[in-house]
Amino acid sequence: MTTTATAPRTAAALAARRQKAEAALQRVREAIARLRREKAQVSVAALARRADVSPTFLYDNPEARAVVAKALAEAGERRSRMLAEQDDEREATWRERALNAEDALKAAHAEILTQRTRIGELRGRIRDLQTNWSEESIERITTENTSLKQRVRQLTAGNRTLDERLTAARSNLRFQDRRIADLEARLTEQ
Repeated sequence: MTTTATAPRTAAALAARRQKAEAALQRVREAIARLRREKAQVSVAALARRADVSPTFLYDNPEARAVVAKALAEAGERRSRMLAEQDDEREATWRERALNAEDALKAAHAEILTQRTRIGELRGRIRDLQTNWSEESIERITTENTSLKQRVRQLTAGNRTLDERLTAARSNLRFQDRRIADLEARLTEQ
């Protein structure tokens, strides 16, 4: 009696366990699909969290283990492709930077050459200026410079005098305008 009564219960328990395992397996598949859509990293821990199953279930259940292994392999391939693409992008940016650095280096060398040429020309002029001046010419230029400074002082003083005369003339003109206005006002009153 106990064997016949326990057999249907055992079968029911096994069926319930299978249904529970199938539901968990379906949640694992859905979690894998979600992780792929979100482009998140696929791992046993992430799948267990997302599917609300234990990591032990993922390792013990043969179907779950096969699905997880397939997902991890695909994720590894996808990751290696992404890494290869990133390496290609990095290499392209480094190549571009290297070309830009070469261009900048060429421009810097050209600028340095131009500056060195200019410095050489200016040094030559300085040498020419230093050697061409004799004591007589230096004294003559100093005398001319002194006389020019004196002339500038005279012109400045003359300019100041003319400014003062102009200011006085304007003041006289304003005074005369007021006087004429007063005289006109008296004439109109009479």
